Amino acid sequence: MSSLLGSRAPGTGQRGPRLFYGWVIVGAVTTISAMSMALAGFNFGLFIRPMEADLGISRATFGWALSGRQLAAAATSPVLGRVVDNRGARLPLIVSTLVTVGGMCLLPFVGAGWQLVAIFTAIGLCGGAGAAGLFHVTPVAKWFVRLRPRAMSIVSVGLPLGAVVFVPLTQVLIDGFGWKTAWFLLAGVGAAVVLPLALLVRRQPEDLGLLPDGAEPHSALTTDADAGVDEEVWTVGEAVRTTTFWQLVLVFSLVMLAIGSVGLHRIPHFSDQGISAQLVSIATGLDAATATIGTLVAGALMSRFAVRYVGSVGLACLGGALLLTIFSTNAPMMFVAMSVWGFFAGAMLMLQNYVWADYFGRAHAGAVRGYSMPITLMFSSVGPPAAGYVNDITGGYNPIWWVGIFLLLCGALVLVLTNPPRHGGSHQRDDERTGSPTAAASAPAS
Repeated sequence: MSSLLGSRAPGTGQRGPRLFYGWVIVGAVTTISAMSMALAGFNFGLFIRPMEADLGISRATFGWALSGRQLAAAATSPVLGRVVDNRGARLPLIVSTLVTVGGMCLLPFVGAGWQLVAIFTAIGLCGGAGAAGLFHVTPVAKWFVRLRPRAMSIVSVGLPLGAVVFVPLTQVLIDGFGWKTAWFLLAGVGAAVVLPLALLVRRQPEDLGLLPDGAEPHSALTTDADAGVDEEVWTVGEAVRTTTFWQLVLVFSLVMLAIGSVGLHRIPHFSDQGISAQLVSIATGLDAATATIGTLVAGALMSRFAVRYVGSVGLACLGGALLLTIFSTNAPMMFVAMSVWGFFAGAMLMLQNYVWADYFGRAHAGAVRGYSMPITLMFSSVGPPAAGYVNDITGGYNPIWWVGIFLLLCGALVLVLTNPPRHGGSHQRDDERTGSPTAAASAPAS
């Protein structure tokens, strides 16, 4: 309980401990992250078959819509990362939400594939895709150092929890009201939930006279080190000149390319096997539930062991989960494949949220991750249309999913060889690190 409490802001005259405001931000961005699953996120796959039937849009075009969103996010993520670092995530969250719900309200009026692609591209430009991770994760990276694994675990749970709720709910809305009305209803709920919560988000604890983790600000001269927070500070220019940065970019490029070919198309793939849409939506919700467990397990492991070891094992197991997906041809097998995939996808989500701040510090966390995103999102954008074309040509997704398994195993190999960066030789050796900021702070100097 004491970890949830923090010091009061200087000069407030308040006595005794109070809830550290960083946990308020964790709660807000976790809920916002969960809500993103309803805003043309993970639930988009449920719309493919009904929209395909009514509009005659090909599977590849749906893939291009997702790619357009990711490529647009890749173009703007370096700028958005700096904005979040310098100004905070509140305004970007509000703008992104307004553009996203506006685009969703236009989707029922789509009559051609290019219009679908244009709407999703506009959503991506404002961070309604991959760059949204900057809005959810960066504030938490800045508010926590010692307790970052715990805080990141909670935030990373938002996406799978949102899928647990909104994927089955989306199918209920489509079945009950049709896909067009479902888009309107989801947009309304999203605006009502996200916009008020965005107002709670603040850039960093120092803006409120606080310190990371709720440490006691003894004086105006107190620093992170004085408060028991020991963390290297890397600027963007310094980070991009390290081998570590580019190794991580390579890892997540390979992983996102593989996952991009799977995420959107698993839902219609199982429907193509003759499994009912209701069962597929339930299995997708179970996928998200196990992702929640995977996220928490990965967070606990990363607080004890080096992140590169935990992450590489998770990526290799994710490749095994994709192998299960390939051989799943009935409902029971589908539930097993979805559950296993979800667990290790949750671990991968935790890895991607945690490793950038863990390796490069909190001061420029948004900008550092923002500069990695153009490359990783471009690779991710190749997967959805490529898988759509493979399905349109061959009648199935298996050929490209075998490639995905190979890419995930390659990513695991590169990650296990990716050491934390060294700052003038003063950074702790990897064998002194356990993935825990506490351990890093207490380790003897090299």
